[in-house]
Amino acid sequence: MMMSNSSAQGAPTKSFTPETLMEIYRISGAELSPSGNSYLYSRSLPDVRENRINSEVLVGTVGRTGDARVLPIMGHSATFLDDETIAYISTSGAHAQVAIIKVDGTGQRALSDFAFDVTGFLFSPNRERIVVIREVELPKITQQEYPELDKVSGRIMDDLMYKHWDVWVDYAPQPFLAEVSPSLEISTDLTPILGEGSLHEAPIMPFSGMEQFSWSPNNNQLVYSSKKKVGLDYAVSTNTDLYLYDIPTGETTNLTEGMMGYDTNPIISPDGRTLAWLSMEHDGYEADLPRLFTVNLATGEKRELSSGYEYYMQQIAWTEDGTSIRFLAPEQGLPNLFDIETQSGFVTRLTQYEMDDVTSFSGSGKRIIYGLQSMRHPTDLYVLDLQKGAQPVKLTIENDALLADIPNIEVEKRWITTTDGKQMLTWVVLPPNFDPEQKYPAILYCQGGPQSTVSQFWSYRWNLRTFASQGYIMVAPNRRGVPGFGKEWNEQISRDWGGQNMKDLLTAIDVVAKEPYVDEERLGATGASYGGYTVYWLAGHHEGRFKSFAAHAGIFNFDAQYLETEEKFFADWDMGGAYWDKDNPAVQHTYANSPHLFVDKWDTPILITHGNRDYRILASQGMQAFDAAKLRGIPARMLYFPDENHWILQPQNGVLFYKVWTEWMDRWLK
Repeated sequence: MMMSNSSAQGAPTKSFTPETLMEIYRISGAELSPSGNSYLYSRSLPDVRENRINSEVLVGTVGRTGDARVLPIMGHSATFLDDETIAYISTSGAHAQVAIIKVDGTGQRALSDFAFDVTGFLFSPNRERIVVIREVELPKITQQEYPELDKVSGRIMDDLMYKHWDVWVDYAPQPFLAEVSPSLEISTDLTPILGEGSLHEAPIMPFSGMEQFSWSPNNNQLVYSSKKKVGLDYAVSTNTDLYLYDIPTGETTNLTEGMMGYDTNPIISPDGRTLAWLSMEHDGYEADLPRLFTVNLATGEKRELSSGYEYYMQQIAWTEDGTSIRFLAPEQGLPNLFDIETQSGFVTRLTQYEMDDVTSFSGSGKRIIYGLQSMRHPTDLYVLDLQKGAQPVKLTIENDALLADIPNIEVEKRWITTTDGKQMLTWVVLPPNFDPEQKYPAILYCQGGPQSTVSQFWSYRWNLRTFASQGYIMVAPNRRGVPGFGKEWNEQISRDWGGQNMKDLLTAIDVVAKEPYVDEERLGATGASYGGYTVYWLAGHHEGRFKSFAAHAGIFNFDAQYLETEEKFFADWDMGGAYWDKDNPAVQHTYANSPHLFVDKWDTPILITHGNRDYRILASQGMQAFDAAKLRGIPARMLYFPDENHWILQPQNGVLFYKVWTEWMDRWLK
């Protein structure tokens, strides 16, 4: 339910509340039809009362704003097979299956009948073959060694990677090949592409999908990305390779042998001669610069196409004529769309947003559909015809009526000089109905990652409009260690936690606090993940600047974190390695900046939130911080979610988080 308050004149005005955030449609998955005349997308809407999120798939005609129709299906992962047919994963039966429906909503039917859930699929260009993804159960030591104990809950582990992100690693996603009949019926005879008895993942967990697979135009080869490691080897390495699976011979070739970092997102050119992909150079560095590589599939000759380009390519796709590759990148902190010519390497910027983020795109020709968001508004879809003078046309209007009469925030873009003389992009978010004659409390937003751009993002987990709408100025710096400002800027943070990036953050709040409309006596700091660590670190180093802190899913004790987290490669690279490496100065510098070592200097009220299913940063980290604060006699509160992971995903928990956060900040800053 929308909440309201009273304006200075006494007239009731709506405000942007946590409940409002949960009334917003979440738009994603936009795709153009092959002709570019139609589009489809998914939208989700939280149901706070039932504590769930309901999703729909819609299809519309390009150029007609707001006319998309809901398809009568239960499912997800919708994609065009042709201009008239949409394939998707149907969840209406006992198992999730591949299904189709006509664009006009007729002809709905299942194509597969497997005795398992399909989690992803990709048809070959001629639709005579299909790759389907299923979760393959991995061996369980307890059941193998003690089969007579059929009701035990105990787990026996002999190796690492027994947990990942928010699940126990009991299954691995794996691809299987099936034949498709002329009527599109999918055979139940499956060929395991990774081989019988494989323990490996494809796509790569925890966030990859079908973008890690690419068919050749002749339908006979499939390229996929996989980290063919298990256990300790998996936990300490990012070495992911691209493999070409030749269907007629059944042979598999490693195309990136000797390339030691992440090799992902393969795309085969329209003529089938060239493969392009994103490649990171260093094993173990998950935030390394993604370089765009190509390889001639006939000769094996490789080429780095993006040499000298340092803006962290994200999504890539060939243009339909095969002369360029289209991609997203956060140049100077703002993701826009670009083309790079495959012969010259020349980059052309296709969108020109200075206060918005392009979130994703679809379209390989002269027409593109893409998502657009900012700190001021949630994602909407736009279509752009790449012709001189053409302007983007908005397609979606789901949230327009809801947000029309709610006062919005204002966002200022500033460049602040850091302590070492560099320029840092900082967003200053002003509350609705901002009055420069008044004084406002200000809160420093500490970014997570750590290598994650502070763009004009719209987040449901960490929404700056929601925070600012409670009467706060939010200060959001792109401190050292975020992509979008060159390789050096991003890489500086590794092995320097507690160093220059902290100076950057303090510089940002110090500069903004000098504004006449900021009350320097009412400053706070908040953040999640690495931002949560930042808050814990600031609690012992802020020298009286702040009057309130709020940390979500933060690292408090580095020694414990190194042993508790699941992806050891991250701790090895960014923190420098294990804390017991006493002869490594970089390691000792990192661990000397563990927040738990500075609790004796804590003197400021702190709110701590954490989810128990967070296996990246265990809830014990938050509990340690909370216990330390209470033992020190510092006002503290902990909000613990037994069934949330690194994020807060359930609608009611989301509302609870924002309410508790606001009440805490109001208590100490207002």
